[in-house]
Amino acid sequence: MNVQDRIIVALDVSNLDAAESLVRELAPHVGCFKIGLQLLTSVGAPKVVQCLSSIGGNLFSIGGNLFIDGKLCDIPHTVGEAARATSLLGVAMFNVHASAGIEAMMAAVQNKGSSKVLAVTVLTSLEENNAHLIFGAPSKAKVLQLARDAKLAGVDGIICSPQELEFLGKQRELDGLLKITPGVRPEWAAVGDQKRVMTPGDAIIAGATALVIGRPITKPPNEVGTPADAARRIAQEISIALATLARRK
Repeated sequence: MNVQDRIIVALDVSNLDAAESLVRELAPHVGCFKIGLQLLTSVGAPKVVQCLSSIGGNLFSIGGNLFIDGKLCDIPHTVGEAARATSLLGVAMFNVHASAGIEAMMAAVQNKGSSKVLAVTVLTSLEENNAHLIFGAPSKAKVLQLARDAKLAGVDGIICSPQELEFLGKQRELDGLLKITPGVRPEWAAVGDQKRVMTPGDAIIAGATALVIGRPITKPPNEVGTPADAARRIAQEISIALATLARRK
């Protein structure tokens, strides 16, 4: 993967004008754009994909650089039909909650078309106490269980906190899964509502395939500069981390 392909920008905005502006500025510097519930609800997936896919000339194929973050979670039949509808948009990837169960994840996989399916484990906004209250187990134990279920269901990858990456990397049964990591915050960015976080460089060294980054890029501190400046700065940090990994091999 190219360095820029490891950066997925979260378009956490409510209208197409704001999304278009960010995509035009950032398309040369990142690999993918995540379309979350905020934009999906206010605009709608088909309209978002159609609009954003046309930006930047040859930079985009139809939907090829888009990740629909709909977090599908329902009975298997409903998840399967929603997965089919999402795959017909031609997007690069979409996700399903692993807590929906193995059969629901299998339904998503069976209807994914050419898209990749990612399974959400434990949200990065949950601190340890809350994760234990919700799931009845420590966060790492629950993430491992859900990751194993996801692997069994045949998904392409999982979404987890960067703090679970090293632990999951030691589980040989999970080999082959992409590890997509939100909760990534450069040292110069505010943590916000994320709890289990790590810097971009540390997350790559810990085993992340790609990083989902929102506000540190889309709303960077004044001293960092523009969103493009922030993306370039994070890409540089990733490059240093990849070089460190190469020296260790």
